[in-house]
Amino acid sequence: MDAVNSQNTGISIQVSLSGYSFNGEWLGPERLFSTTEFQKKHSTVEISLLTPKVTLVPEEYFKPDGAREALSAVCRVSPEDKVESIAVPQYHGVLIFSPSIGESLSTVLSHTVLPASGEPVRVLPEMYFLLRELGRITEYNKIVASWHDSWLHLAIATGDKLLLSNVFRAPDFVTVQYFLFLSMHQLQLNPEVSTICFRTPLEQEEVMSLYRYVKGVVQL
Repeated sequence: MDAVNSQNTGISIQVSLSGYSFNGEWLGPERLFSTTEFQKKHSTVEISLLTPKVTLVPEEYFKPDGAREALSAVCRVSPEDKVESIAVPQYHGVLIFSPSIGESLSTVLSHTVLPASGEPVRVLPEMYFLLRELGRITEYNKIVASWHDSWLHLAIATGDKLLLSNVFRAPDFVTVQYFLFLSMHQLQLNPEVSTICFRTPLEQEEVMSLYRYVKGVVQL
């Protein structure tokens, strides 16, 4: 049985402080206006920002006027940073996030790469898409991660129960593996029966390193 039941259509773009990715390749901002796929409309457009400034709170505790305070409790938020939120109903929560990480590429992309409606799409945090992908995984142990610019974004669930949604500082892949397996150990997930799904591209040696410990590695 496949680990993932993917239903993605259109174009999906991930944006970080250093560039953007689609079709499994990271590109620099200088490639933006020469990328032919960005010069036409698509059935759907998704733009994900790999912001480490994100937290998931239970929907019953979410208050719009307290969003900045809630986010400030888990990461550094400057007074000039924008703070936004989006509901995650499948886990009865609300993601609070800041799109202010020192880049403008995500805004440019949202007004350049357009869906069929012609309306700019909203830039959402990478964690939103990790949580969505959990629901598409058919295995009982569900692990979805993204890693770029020294940040590991990680979401873990068993069945329909969300166990973890967090961002870790990970400057190298050794640290990525440390947080992956530490999280699995703390949540009592057996790596030998688990598949790890990555939304960001991995090098072949990184994939092979993970295969020493887990049942499978999937690139979404």
